[in-house]
Amino acid sequence: MASRVEKYLAHLDHLAGGVEPRFFPVESTKPGLPGVTTVVYQGMPEDLLTALTYGLSLAEHPEWRDGSPELCLSVRSTDTAWAHAAGFLAEGLRGSCPFSYGNIIDFGEPVAAESDMTAFCVFAPSVLDREDYVGIDVGPRGHEGHDTINIQGLYPIHEAERQFVTEHGLEAFWRLEWDPYDVRRAPVA
Repeated sequence: MASRVEKYLAHLDHLAGGVEPRFFPVESTKPGLPGVTTVVYQGMPEDLLTALTYGLSLAEHPEWRDGSPELCLSVRSTDTAWAHAAGFLAEGLRGSCPFSYGNIIDFGEPVAAESDMTAFCVFAPSVLDREDYVGIDVGPRGHEGHDTINIQGLYPIHEAERQFVTEHGLEAFWRLEWDPYDVRRAPVA
């Protein structure tokens, strides 16, 4: 019988279509919880670096009613600092941040040397189809209840954009003209 992590990784393997991942573990700072692993695909899709976490969903949060989240970050870069940031945030904020659509996370410093971006917003992962990121059943066969993962998109943004979202909301920001994968772009707000 496949374990929870094996079922999740099989789901990711299916999505990757043969692209081999790299794994970056993040040691746990949460008593009783194992660490977080960032699963990184270069070139999935096309020219993007895509990082997905595993371990965030092992925590609990009162807002997680229809499954627990894992994160997906996709950027036009080869710098794995972006992937490490996703794993760092998932491990450090699990249990305290719901990682719900519209959440803004201030990283507090530039995420990678190639960019001035210092924050992230959470929304649907644009590189996946809805059926591939909502309601991923990772529970054992015949289990009672649900053990479901929902993959949330993590988008790097500039400080000015973080302030814009705080003042005007994510929907107003999303309507602006910007490339969510371009980590070298100028601020749009």
